[in-house]
Amino acid sequence: MAKKESNQYLQIISDIEKKNFKPIYFLMGTEPYYIDLITDAIIANALDEPDRDFNQIIVYGSDVDTATVINAAKRYPMMAPRQLVVVKEAQQLDKIDELIYYVQRPLMSTVLVLNYKYGTLKNKKLLAEIEKNGVLFESKKLYDYQLPGFIDAYVSRKGFSIGQKECTMLSDAIGPDLCRMSRELEKLFLSLPQGETRISALHIEENIGISKDFNNFELLNAVIVRNPYRANQIIRYFEKNPKSNPAIVTISVLFNFFSNLMLLYFIKDKSEAAIMAELKLRTSFQARDYVTALRNYNAYKCIDIISQIRIYDARSKGVGLAPGTTEYDLLKELIFKIMH
Repeated sequence: MAKKESNQYLQIISDIEKKNFKPIYFLMGTEPYYIDLITDAIIANALDEPDRDFNQIIVYGSDVDTATVINAAKRYPMMAPRQLVVVKEAQQLDKIDELIYYVQRPLMSTVLVLNYKYGTLKNKKLLAEIEKNGVLFESKKLYDYQLPGFIDAYVSRKGFSIGQKECTMLSDAIGPDLCRMSRELEKLFLSLPQGETRISALHIEENIGISKDFNNFELLNAVIVRNPYRANQIIRYFEKNPKSNPAIVTISVLFNFFSNLMLLYFIKDKSEAAIMAELKLRTSFQARDYVTALRNYNAYKCIDIISQIRIYDARSKGVGLAPGTTEYDLLKELIFKIMH
């Protein structure tokens, strides 16, 4: 089967940069970021600039059929060590199952790249043949709890550093769109003063428009420590900046936290280390929030909170919503019920 994403893409890119090419790269999955990253690495490294005019073909699945792709892949390179054939949006390729006739005996002087985005190929026989003779990679969407880890790793690879709070600010504000996340991080790198390598909350606020004081991270913290004044102060800020702070995102953040908290009532060891292991957290900083919440909310209250969040989530989507009620009116009510 396809290799899991984890850090496998780094190994694939490392091999590409060393000019260790496979004849076939089938890149599929629901997360386009890694698919584009690997494809860009192949295009950058497969051929020298003078060889590209005659030996590089980039097409889209909607514009060609499988027979055309196979014929292109069977060509021999012209005065170059290899040729490159890239099929973008390969999920639109007509009769893609017929690729098996080429995949079983690929031309070793061709690097064939197929970008199959937003889904996975179901033909197990074809997948098995691709994996036998090339690279089969599945790119999966990250869960919300994985986003801070992605940000931290991305920043570190670029030679910069960032705190856990700042990672959470970015993940809450931008969400799981990794393409956008990478663009925003690159913007932050360029904005740093010369010689400075650490991204602060102030940098994020000034360059991305996320307030270091008024964001979902700070709201969640106010809820955890049961500070209603601070929570309502943040919600009022959200209400004045609705485009940057949709209530539905805030409700999702609250639901994720209290759903995780519910799990912790059933483990015997409630130390920071045990909580990190149970919830697969990256830092003790995150675990400390759960330790505080365990003190401030008992299991029965947590069950009630989750129930209330579900109710208000439905109302925010129009189910049983009273006329004239805004999403921030709902959020204020929800926060009140959580903390009382």
